[in-house]
Parts: sequence; structure tokens; C-alpha cells
Amino acid sequence: MRDFVYLAPETLEEAAALKLEHDDKAIFMAGATDVIIRMRDYLIAPDYVIDLKNIPDIGGITFSETEGLHIGALATMTQIATNPHVLAHYPYLAQAASLVGGRQIRNRATCVGNIVNASPLADTATSLYCHDAVVEIYGLPGKREVPIRDFILFVRKVALRPGELVTGIRVPYLAGAKGIFRKIARRNEVDLSTVCGTVLKTNDGWRVAMGSVAPTPLRLLKTEALLNSQPLTDALIAEAAALAATEVSPIDDVRADKQYRLDIVSYLVRDALTNLR
Repeated sequence: MRDFVYLAPETLEEAAALKLEHDDKAIFMAGATDVIIRMRDYLIAPDYVIDLKNIPDIGGITFSETEGLHIGALATMTQIATNPHVLAHYPYLAQAASLVGGRQIRNRATCVGNIVNASPLADTATSLYCHDAVVEIYGLPGKREVPIRDFILFVRKVALRPGELVTGIRVPYLAGAKGIFRKIARRNEVDLSTVCGTVLKTNDGWRVAMGSVAPTPLRLLKTEALLNSQPLTDALIAEAAALAATEVSPIDDVRADKQYRLDIVSYLVRDALTNLR
């Protein structure tokens, strides 16, 4: 790991100004579980590391039925996995957070970091996609919000402008929603997803999202439209499971080949629909 300058701003304004000043030579850090590993492996070599942990009011988790769930930029996976509001109203998101790395990682890693990293296999992403979550962004020109589906653009590419940082994620409340998150990996614990996904049954219909099957997490809109077009039967479940595999574009890599991932997508959809019907 090469030397770098450590910066610890105490306000959002200071953090944004530092990033704007140093631009691509600087990187933000919250939990540091990804940043430090990538620096260690010389995948990135920033001159400046801007630590966000001293900034007040960007941590914590809050919930109301009108505003939904709010996840601050410093909220850890452990906090999400054990939060009573998340467990009561978003149990599939709690399940996703509980499966990120090992316990030590979850005590440091943040959900916002998981999203900003823009990995196709981010475990928390599919539940957030199913809820049409909104990413809250701060920059010196002011605040703005971007739907999560428009925020993650490609592998490790997000819709942040120079000097901007993510301060939180807002997850709309869906009364009566029931969902299932599943993660398929080579090992039961401390492993990256081979495929992960969330299937959600709401009062307005079905929502399906998959991860590790394309350059970004995906909402399977054709599958959703099919499911919402008629009553759920065994035949419709089979048709939806087959259709889901046509909406993704996985690759061969060290964790699995393309065909295996296609088969798992169909399996996850079929299994979730069967259990939620």
C-alpha cells in the first residue's frame, strides 16, 4: 500500500470541498472494508483518503410509515441486520445485510458503501431495487436525490458529480409487503454472491430483482409484468421462472459459469414465488 494523506472533515461542506479540490486523487471512506483492500492490492492508489466518520447526522437508521426507512451513510450492515424497524418491515433487507462477509466485516461495512461501490453482486442492492429506493446526494451546489436504478450505471460506476458524496438511502414503506432474499454462493458464509435476488409481493403486485447476473443489479420488469397480468398458478410460476432467465446476462467467471447462473435465476424466482403465493 502506497502512502496517502488522511483527511477527516467534520462537516459535509468540508468533505465536498476536499473532494472537489483533489478530484480523482481522493477517495471517500466510511467503513473502509472495500477501500483498504483495494488499496492493499494496488487496485487503487489515492493520494488522499477522506474519512467521513467525524461528520454528524449521516449515521443511524430511522423509520416512519410516511417517510419509509432512512439508512444513513455510516449505518453498518450489523445495524441494519438487527434494527427492529428493518426486521419488522424489511426482513429481506435485514437478511441480505446479515450475509455480507463475516461478523467483523458487517460491524464495519456500510450499506451506502455497498451501493456506492457499484458491484453487480452487492447483497443489499436487490431489496433496495425492489423498493425503488432513492439515493440522497450532497454536493456544494446543494442536495439532490437519484433513484437507485439510475444511480448505479455500470460496474464501479455511479451517477455522482465532482465533489459529491452519498449521505443516505431512503427506502419507501410498502404496507403489507412480503418478500424473500436468497444468496447463492460457493460457501454458506463469508463469500461473494454467485447469484442473489429478492422477490417481493406487494399490494400493487410482484417485484423481482437479481444481482450478479449483469453489469448492474436488475429489476426483471418483463417477469414482473407477466406475474401481475393474471392470478398466480403453478403454470404461471414455471413461465415466470423461465422468463426471468431471459432478462439477465451473466458471465462465466471463477465463481460460476453463465448457464449455472441462468439456472439459479430460474430456481430463485420459482422457489420464492412458491413460498410467497
